[in-house]
Amino acid sequence: MEHRPLGKTGLNVSILGFGGFHLLEIPVTEAEKLLNAYLDAGGNYVETAAGYGNGESERKIGRSIMHRRGDFVLVSKTDKRDAAGAAAQIDRTLRHLRTDHLDGILMHGIASIDELNQILAPGGAYEAADSARQAGKVGFIGISMHGWPGALIEALRRDRFAAVMSTINYYDRCNYPEIENILLPLAQEKGAGVILMKPVADGYLYRSAAQAFRYAFSRPVSVVVAGINNEKILKDDLAYAESYTKMTEEEEDELLRDAPELGSYVCRQCGKCACPQGVHIREVFACEGYFDRQMARGVVEDTAQYALMERLRFWFGQKELGQARYAKISGGITACNDCGKCLPQCPYHIDIPAKLRIADYKLAERGIY
Repeated sequence: MEHRPLGKTGLNVSILGFGGFHLLEIPVTEAEKLLNAYLDAGGNYVETAAGYGNGESERKIGRSIMHRRGDFVLVSKTDKRDAAGAAAQIDRTLRHLRTDHLDGILMHGIASIDELNQILAPGGAYEAADSARQAGKVGFIGISMHGWPGALIEALRRDRFAAVMSTINYYDRCNYPEIENILLPLAQEKGAGVILMKPVADGYLYRSAAQAFRYAFSRPVSVVVAGINNEKILKDDLAYAESYTKMTEEEEDELLRDAPELGSYVCRQCGKCACPQGVHIREVFACEGYFDRQMARGVVEDTAQYALMERLRFWFGQKELGQARYAKISGGITACNDCGKCLPQCPYHIDIPAKLRIADYKLAERGIY
């Protein structure tokens, strides 16, 4: 399995990482089998969080593989925003994991610039993490966020973090284009490690897992962290990592064109459409991506798939962000007169006027559409 540098941390990590959240779903005996099988196969990045089951995931990892502590890079997360809370949580994490040090600690789920300012202020969580680093309890300090990457971008600009963890997959590329257009190039410029999470979009891409992992491994990232809770998933994920070859630009274009999860509804943010009436088509659809990941589409073709989409559409809790940005777009969609001149411009055959009405229904909270 390929290994890559984790930014400037001095650590080299396998391209497939083992995420600890889904260990909550299985007994410790099964977790032990999976974790050891992953290490035996050459994986060396294990990540969890204090908040996963109030420490349950950490305790399962501690019991299962800490006798092999030298074989892997161990990372956890703190969701506290103040120094005292973070310090206590880091110490609890070390007890749960049965170790005296973490290779890295991430500030967990920093959703806004206000939260970033909070953890970086005197008495904030970063202060505790830095003290723990000086005491040898943790190695690098990183930061994570789901969906909108604004706080991660600002964090990198302030040069305080050695790594960022972000949602990256070929579906959410269309909902949060700033991740690949701004965050990844900035991380490369700063020499920060990039930890990719959600390669199959919280399970939404499960029918296309092979191409989803290949897309993820092809990003300029250090490690792709996957949730693993049974032997088949572990076997499949290892196979994807071991057989990986980088996607060409032509293959990526083909994936974005033909992926069934994108279909003829999801805007790829290619910018090729234009409205003679002045409707900001691309910006409206970007707001819809923030709002619900473009998952409510006004049609139900498969009940199970619809139920999954309903579960995931507000997973990142950024509904209000989409609505606030839409409110700033001059005129919204009011200028659209269904002339249809935008339709032949879309390479993905999206019914743009119909999608604009659905987006407006969501973002402006219309009573009906």
